[in-house]
Amino acid sequence: MKTLSIDIRKAEPRDAAAIADVHHEAWQGAYAGIIPHRALTSMISRRGTQWWANAIRRAATVLVIEIGGVIAGYATLGRNRARELPQQGEIYELYLRPEYQGIGLGTRLFAAAREKLVTHGLKGLVVWALEENSNALGFYAGAGGRDIAEGVEVFDQKALRKVAFVWD
Repeated sequence: MKTLSIDIRKAEPRDAAAIADVHHEAWQGAYAGIIPHRALTSMISRRGTQWWANAIRRAATVLVIEIGGVIAGYATLGRNRARELPQQGEIYELYLRPEYQGIGLGTRLFAAAREKLVTHGLKGLVVWALEENSNALGFYAGAGGRDIAEGVEVFDQKALRKVAFVWD
């Protein structure tokens, strides 16, 4: 029997291609049928290997979860962008390859991202999720998030409601 190690670490430029692949697979899985096809395809294609390499080099905080040397997911995080909410930290994105979902890896990555925000001195956390993304809503509610605000994102003239979950 082989034991696989699970590591969560800060992304490095060499991870860019793998993160781009995770982004593509996860966004297709999460948003196909929710975000209009043309808008979704365009958003995914803009975030290729070079985009991720630049984001990592620019000191964006990107964490990866790696299983046996394979990048299974990523999270991006930093300061809360919604000035009307008092929480200081925000997880902008948290995605796993579809085959790694539902086995606790998202919970581990979420906990590591929260800890990283605390080490940056940011108190409280906000995460936004599209209202039609029932998997995300269930995940953040199950992680103890309180649904406290709503907003709207527009994709190819289709307005989609989003929900803010917070942790103090």
